[in-house]
Amino acid sequence: MVSRSFLFLHVFIMFSLAVIAFSDLSDDFYEDVCPEALPTIKRVVEDAIQKERRMGASLIRLHFHDCFVNGCDASILLEQTATIVSEKTARANNNFARGFEVIDKIKSEVDKACGRPVVSCADILAVAARDSVVALRGPTWEVKLGRRDSTTASRTTANNDIPTPLMDLPALINNFKNQGLDEEDLVALSGGHTLGFAQCFTFRDRIYNETNNINSTFASQRQANCPRSGGDSNLASLDPTAALFDSKYFSNLVSKKGLLHSDQALFSGGETDDLVKTYSTNLGTFSKDFAESMIMMGTIKPLTGNQGQIRVNCRKVN
Repeated sequence: MVSRSFLFLHVFIMFSLAVIAFSDLSDDFYEDVCPEALPTIKRVVEDAIQKERRMGASLIRLHFHDCFVNGCDASILLEQTATIVSEKTARANNNFARGFEVIDKIKSEVDKACGRPVVSCADILAVAARDSVVALRGPTWEVKLGRRDSTTASRTTANNDIPTPLMDLPALINNFKNQGLDEEDLVALSGGHTLGFAQCFTFRDRIYNETNNINSTFASQRQANCPRSGGDSNLASLDPTAALFDSKYFSNLVSKKGLLHSDQALFSGGETDDLVKTYSTNLGTFSKDFAESMIMMGTIKPLTGNQGQIRVNCRKVN
């Protein structure tokens, strides 16, 4: 009985802390201190995507990989130092995460517009992700703001907590559960793969060694640009329209044409099959759920109030 009461108290405290952190964020956080902040971010993001459509997916991925490592605190942006082991060198980010120079540009322009550093790098990541989705004809949402920036990073946590392309469905569900996200969040956020590309080494095993849950013609087509050895960085689109926010990612899964093992795991006879089917034929439902899940992900363990700092340079601690 004592242990049961203790467990209930622990769960209650964790839930209360999550609610408190969420309540410290607001969608009008910069309305008075710098009303030009959000329009400035939007302008720089749109310019970057106009120059390179792939950049939208890269900015979304930065926000995702940031939030899954000790919360949405811009730790992914910190460079290696004598005291910081950069998350940029983690398996999921090394030679893969990109868009850092766009974040630098946003930070410079926002600080200029505001007259001083008042907008955190963590908030810049969250807003840039939203603006990227919108620029690629996806849904919009009100981003909760007021995050502050971390003073440290963790490559070990990044290696452990960012989901890998080799995960099966139970592992994915557990990975998202550890972040306070449920199965609907898992499927909706995985739909972010309606945008962008993956490197050959992340899907080589799937197209050469999997047979039960992959379309053979699709596998052969991908093998043409992804040899059994070499060509590790060769790119393939995650869905047929890599620069357009649509539901073809899910249509691909239903047709057994998911590029990554972790993508196809969402439609493999498990409990997420029905939702994948729904999204494959209903862009409106997917868009709505994606926006809601992005809001949820953006509130994972934020630093607020006097925690952390507002970095002057997103790449290093003040």
